[in-house]
Amino acid sequence: MINQRYAKITGWGKYVPERVLTNDDLAQMVDTSDEWITTRTGIKERRIRTENDTTSSMAVAASREALKVAGLSPKDLDLIIVATSSPDYLLPSVASQVQDMLGAECGAFTLVAGCSGWVYALTAASQYIISGAYNRVLVVGVEIISFALDFTDRATCVLFGDAAAATVVEASNEPGGLLSFELGSDGSGAMFLYVPDGGSASPISQRTIDERRQYLRMDGPEVFKFAVRTLASSLKRVIYQAGLTPDDIDLFIPHQANARIIEAAARQMRVPLDKFYINLDRYGNTSAASVPLAMVEAFEEGRLKDGDLVAMCAFGAGLTWASAVVQVGTGEISTAHSLFSVGRARYLARRASDAVLDTAQSALLPLYTFLYQRRRKK
Repeated sequence: MINQRYAKITGWGKYVPERVLTNDDLAQMVDTSDEWITTRTGIKERRIRTENDTTSSMAVAASREALKVAGLSPKDLDLIIVATSSPDYLLPSVASQVQDMLGAECGAFTLVAGCSGWVYALTAASQYIISGAYNRVLVVGVEIISFALDFTDRATCVLFGDAAAATVVEASNEPGGLLSFELGSDGSGAMFLYVPDGGSASPISQRTIDERRQYLRMDGPEVFKFAVRTLASSLKRVIYQAGLTPDDIDLFIPHQANARIIEAAARQMRVPLDKFYINLDRYGNTSAASVPLAMVEAFEEGRLKDGDLVAMCAFGAGLTWASAVVQVGTGEISTAHSLFSVGRARYLARRASDAVLDTAQSALLPLYTFLYQRRRKK
């Protein structure tokens, strides 16, 4: 009989730059205020790279912490996956830099999926392990997004921050780890969140500098609609896929983009907001580092403990989204994860009910967007 393999998170670590940029600091740079930013986003401050911080150095710092928690050395690793949209260079891959700086002796590659990148990477790492190809994979989410921000544009510069977080994923014969996942992409919305110049389609030129096309541009209302439509619905799908209900989840870790988006998801799922981990007030949107950074802090604060079920979802440029349900540590999987159980019957009934609610909420989405736009204009 072949033993079932599981992919479990056994180590975690983070790195955030020392420099703190508050809303009041931003008010000295652009036409905004602490009240304007806080009421519309929930963000109070964010971290910004110092002159000594690079994407590779931040990734390595977080990775060393994760390896320490897992009780491993870099040479124990079979693979390194770095999720980022802000590498040190166009070439080489920043993952290879991380591999060398750590002293690891394994394969390494960079994964680009915007803010969804780390959840994409986690699911990829889990498949390598479950298939038997590898036993230990380092998964990093890191972003220095501040270099691509136009600090004269209050629609974008107030939202983002820099950070890194890493996890070690290991093979286990004990049930747990990744229970379900969903990866999604809608490239028709690519231009809702993008950097116009710097790629092969539009290389850097004098026009780039004159028109500030080297900086991130975002269609706020369209991204907001996408996020509100995606977060709750994708979370519910992966929870049902795992044979669970929202009530079974111990902690929700959403992408830390905007407090209003998270609040809308909690309402749509009929889950208390206090079951959603939120740290965007301290860091803003750290893109590919957002979900793993929140998860690391949840471990540090005792919000996540051995055997807990966590549901996570990220969304961003692409447009992309990625959701997963993970059982951390050891412990018995909920009976709802069994094919034949009372819990299974309960979640099927809940799923039918939620399908009706999803239809109603989709019909209300234009109203949510209208109210969001009105608030932004005030």
